[in-house]
Amino acid sequence: MSLKVDLNSDLGESFGAYKIGEDEKVLELITSANIACGYHAGDHNVMAKTVAIAKKSGTAIGAHPGFPDLAGFGRRKMQLDAEEIHKLVIYQVGALYGFCRAEEISMQHVKPHGALFNMASSDFEMAQAIAEAVYDIDPGLILFGLSESELIKAGEKIGLKTANEVFADRTYQPDGTLTPRSFPDAVIHNAEEASENVLQMIKNHQIRAVDGTVLNKKVDTICVHGDNPESLLFVQQLRSVLEDNKIIIEAVGN
Repeated sequence: MSLKVDLNSDLGESFGAYKIGEDEKVLELITSANIACGYHAGDHNVMAKTVAIAKKSGTAIGAHPGFPDLAGFGRRKMQLDAEEIHKLVIYQVGALYGFCRAEEISMQHVKPHGALFNMASSDFEMAQAIAEAVYDIDPGLILFGLSESELIKAGEKIGLKTANEVFADRTYQPDGTLTPRSFPDAVIHNAEEASENVLQMIKNHQIRAVDGTVLNKKVDTICVHGDNPESLLFVQQLRSVLEDNKIIIEAVGN
């Protein structure tokens, strides 16, 4: 049986006069794009442009909602109740959904961003609020979440299709969560190291934590962050390694 995986990246994170990432080049290499919806990054012009480029590239489109925190790039924790999280997700996903409709293309998935993603990975109430928001907009959308996390469980419980996500450019803690970005070893900067880790994830469903602990995890989709300086190199290297190992790269919705 052939191995298959989705390759995704967080994109559309420029806004106003600020340019972040090399979206057009990355979109030619990935299979799913998580497009910022204006709260942590992105704006209406960037959202429209990124959706149009993704359509041209044949890349599946997903909404990437985050906390309303432009200054902190959505990576700072915010204590919001479940009702407010439900509404902020509907607001952001609905905005990108509109741009997809305008381009006559379907939205494939939703992937929370930054602190919202990380907090929902271990907080079921928060995860449930996100899953319900996604379901309320379109029960056919796929919910991306940290592999086997509370977000995945919440999505499955409500009846959404889910995608277990692992990260090419991040390290892991022994409990399966991502290493906080405040730690010096949180981000992997070596493309070859990242590619070797990803091969282990796909072939053996294993992730090695920073202390050496081996974690068994499902792998449906792999993320490379679009705002890292090395992101384009990472995607190029990773795609080359996957192809060399006869691993099919395909959007999860296909």
